[in-house]
Amino acid sequence: MSVTIDITGLAPERIVFDISPLAELGVALHALSEPGHHPGLHGWATATAAGLKPDLADRLHEADFLWRSTFSDIFMPFAGLPADPGRIGASLKEELDLLDRLDDERFVSSALEFTCASTYSTGAPSPLVDAARRAHALDLAANRGPRQLDFTRRLLADPASVRAWLRRLFEDCEDAFFADTWGRVSTQLAADARHKTELMRRKGLGEALRAVSPALSLDEGGTVISADKLADGRTTATDPAFGAGLTLLPSSFGWPHLMVVHAPGWQPVIQYPIGAPELPGAASVELLKLRMDALAHPMRMRLSRNLGRAAYTTSELADSLGISAPEVSRHLAVLKKAKLVSTRRRGRYVLHQLDVTAVARLGSDFLETVLR
Repeated sequence: MSVTIDITGLAPERIVFDISPLAELGVALHALSEPGHHPGLHGWATATAAGLKPDLADRLHEADFLWRSTFSDIFMPFAGLPADPGRIGASLKEELDLLDRLDDERFVSSALEFTCASTYSTGAPSPLVDAARRAHALDLAANRGPRQLDFTRRLLADPASVRAWLRRLFEDCEDAFFADTWGRVSTQLAADARHKTELMRRKGLGEALRAVSPALSLDEGGTVISADKLADGRTTATDPAFGAGLTLLPSSFGWPHLMVVHAPGWQPVIQYPIGAPELPGAASVELLKLRMDALAHPMRMRLSRNLGRAAYTTSELADSLGISAPEVSRHLAVLKKAKLVSTRRRGRYVLHQLDVTAVARLGSDFLETVLR
């Protein structure tokens, strides 16, 4: 499973590393709403939440579906405008001005993307003009609570007033905490963007993508970027209707999320985390599935109990578990394919042992994969 971006014929200068205060505000709000996703930010989230005035905290709760269950594309309005791709406001005010330029249909469709639904990739009509989409949006809002339902009804009935309300909300966030936060992190983000730009210039896009995230890759022909995510989607960076371009945004609040804007009619954007915990790169989606399937079998669980304690030969395992050597070999083959078991030769014997480091990483690999 992956999200792919076709960059066939895209000029190198149209691939831009940049920083965005509005996008960073979005992930900061997500970290406030879901601190469990961001164990390294507990201190910041606790202190910031404690310092919010009750009125601001209430308004944030009212609209939190914009950044809690999904990350709305409205935080990257430059990608939805048919203008110079990669043009991002230098300040939050400038980016909010860009947000004001999105038409109502585009704004409402992005704001009411409550779930990571398949309709995101298909360019479904806006709830403002399609009755079925409108009813579906109201149903999803009702599932999140009465305040969210009221917000959605107001947005559908009077987009202009709710958009003005939302702009004031983001401005109040800047006054309350984000101006200080952005002042602290923006220097690091700008340095990372410059470093990745220079790396791309010297060593090519593939090397720059590997430095961005092990979940990103470039095909051999240099025409398709793949993001290894628990989702399927595809887009192009050369849509003539919206201008060619791809923007990559570093984020201090992003880990473990790697977010890819790939909605039809939007320029693709990759927002990637920096300053992630010093852990080995997470397993790919396919490898994680192999490992979980491998360990789901009761006999392979029993094999792992032995192999986690010491190295065993196939015959020793057969004797210990009361099964035939060929059956042990079949189960070992599954564990080896999932890279959970290593082998080494000692004389004429082949010893098998569980890779305890890989098994210990399963929980964090799973969490990082589903949140990526």
